[in-house]
Amino acid sequence: MSFKNPMNKSTAGFCNAIEALGQALERADAVVVGAGSGLSSSAGLTYSGPRFEAHFADFIAKYHFRDMYTAGFYPYASPVEYWAYWSRHIYYNRYDLTPGRVYFDLLKLVRDRDYFVITTNVDHQFQLAGFDKARLFYTQGDYGLWQCSLPCHKKTYDNEKTVRRMVAEQRNRRIPTELIPRCPVCGRPMTMNLRSDSTFVEDEGWHRAHKRYEDFLKRHEGLSILYLELGVGSNTPVIIKYPFWLWTWQNPKATYACINLTDAAAPREILPQSIRIEGDIGEAIASLIP
Repeated sequence: MSFKNPMNKSTAGFCNAIEALGQALERADAVVVGAGSGLSSSAGLTYSGPRFEAHFADFIAKYHFRDMYTAGFYPYASPVEYWAYWSRHIYYNRYDLTPGRVYFDLLKLVRDRDYFVITTNVDHQFQLAGFDKARLFYTQGDYGLWQCSLPCHKKTYDNEKTVRRMVAEQRNRRIPTELIPRCPVCGRPMTMNLRSDSTFVEDEGWHRAHKRYEDFLKRHEGLSILYLELGVGSNTPVIIKYPFWLWTWQNPKATYACINLTDAAAPREILPQSIRIEGDIGEAIASLIP
């Protein structure tokens, strides 16, 4: 199977594609949801614009940042300023939020079906919306977890209590020195449990979720499976997009559905088994609700 030069747009109209997706849902023995950042963006969890400006005006004024993503990579001069930024980033993208409607609508679609969710998102929206934790696999980490920066051991730590204190007690873009998180084992600085390089900690919880995902896929081999890809971009296609394409190609009973604001693509080899919808994910999912 070749993944080169995919067809970029479906010739079917939006309504026909939605109808086809509804039919695929009805006949599916199982649904595997693959979610990327586009899903959270559809839910309103944007990293730039008014939301960013409202919560980070002081950082923008000093550093002229344009979005939360690039601000997270800035080489801050001190740990107290670094954690002033990151505590706010965590707080507003993990704790001080309500899941967008699209997550609740998606749950309505799959709640009574045999489903599993794999996601590269780290914002906890699925669990906040009520998805079964045992049917979720967060591959890239969680804003709510810290790890040793070395790391000296394979364990993660809940950060909510300390993050809330950092946000409440910071002044002039700095947190109190005593709140700087350090590894309880080796004393080195803690860091986010986000996959950015080889130091990412895959703890016991990560491995249990990975095993449940693998078991789910094995149990449904050869059955009628809907691989529903939502808002997955091209940054890490090997996690969701490429496997979904490959498994669809290997299984004549499978259907691959992609909903994305742009570039809802599929390889030529699986076009007869594919449904591609370019548009807002929230609107598309809402259209499927009876």
